[in-house]
Amino acid sequence: MQSVTNSEAKEGIYLGEGLPTLPPSPECVEETGLTLDFIADLTLKTLYVRGTLLGSELSEQLKLPHYSVLEHVLKFLRDEEFIEVRRGYGQFSTQWVYALTTKGFNRAKELMEQSAYVGPAPVPIQVYTEYIDRYQVPWEGLTEQVLREVLSDLVVNDKLIRKLGPAFNSGKSMFLYGNAGNGKTSIAERFARALKGGVLVPYALEVNGQIIRFFDPAYHEPIEVMEDKLHSSDRRWILCKRPFIVVGGELRMEHLELSYDSVLKYYNAPFQLKANGGVFMIDDFGRQRIHPRDLLNRWIVPLEKGIDYYTLQTGEQIVVPFKVLIIFSTNIAPKELVEEAFLRRIRYKIEVGDPSEEEFREIFQRVAKSMGFEYEQELLDYLIDRHYKRVGRGFRAVHPRDLLMQARDYCNYMRWQYKLTRELIDLAAETYFVEL
Repeated sequence: MQSVTNSEAKEGIYLGEGLPTLPPSPECVEETGLTLDFIADLTLKTLYVRGTLLGSELSEQLKLPHYSVLEHVLKFLRDEEFIEVRRGYGQFSTQWVYALTTKGFNRAKELMEQSAYVGPAPVPIQVYTEYIDRYQVPWEGLTEQVLREVLSDLVVNDKLIRKLGPAFNSGKSMFLYGNAGNGKTSIAERFARALKGGVLVPYALEVNGQIIRFFDPAYHEPIEVMEDKLHSSDRRWILCKRPFIVVGGELRMEHLELSYDSVLKYYNAPFQLKANGGVFMIDDFGRQRIHPRDLLNRWIVPLEKGIDYYTLQTGEQIVVPFKVLIIFSTNIAPKELVEEAFLRRIRYKIEVGDPSEEEFREIFQRVAKSMGFEYEQELLDYLIDRHYKRVGRGFRAVHPRDLLMQARDYCNYMRWQYKLTRELIDLAAETYFVEL
């Protein structure tokens, strides 16, 4: 295992081509960008919530180096009689057990009423802004070959791929529109898989003493880093895969602003801030409870200026770089949602149309094979003739999967083999389609 030298650590830890450089571990309190009092308060709250902890455990909880930062904080708290050493398992302070004194308990209780945030020490907003501002998302690295590879499990025609490639490569906003069930979300998901590299995500941000919780395990997937490199880095940051966040009809305007928890008294980052360095997809655009024009208006400044504004409870406004690819996905024609002036702000408008009969057949064959269904060509002909052509029903890319899942449910219930028959096809279709 190759070790990290002191000079490399000071400049940042290089992880390889396409990956961001990990910031070096702070060598003193000042290098954290936080005050000693701030770290001391966070330490008291941690002991209040966690109880007695070893010095090494406190370091892990706060993601701060023990000897260069935390040891100085602990000494300050001991001198102020806020904490005490209950016992020790060795001569080093990492092996000492720390606990709150009565004075420290009362102080920690007061601090919890001001802000109940307990967790890794935050990164100052200015530090995060500088990082993300110089961070260049290499969208242009996507090639047609890579795009075809990530879409290989879907049936996507050449014409659509030729449209998607330049749009994704541009890193600009786009509309994906077309009938529901034709794979708009699936296409965007696979594009996200094609994104190389990673992005640094802070556990939390600090703004004038206020905390914004940032890292979200629901959207941020950590990338494993060698232990020696991780040990030499600022552990308040996590190297993650580029985020891909999808929201649907449940989206409201307040979800796009800082969310203040009035009980815990700290903020949670909005979706698009968590998506920095990756993709933010608004699915079912036009189905939200807010007017599409209002939602699109929210993105005018970020899309044109590359910055976003957020307002704190105090009225203070902060500015954060906006490095996100926004995808609007809808089954409503874009011109029915917003006027032309707004559409001009969305660079690419790409229709994901209904599959042809040939494409539908290929999708059906792939899905049937993956589910273990036996069938004859005549039965697929029957499905298309009886339940599509005769009733004038259009093909959708999702239909084969849904119909075969319906058929599988019948087979499981009736203890039948996974073998398609006309009867089974009719049962699946009659309980899946609704005649309008």
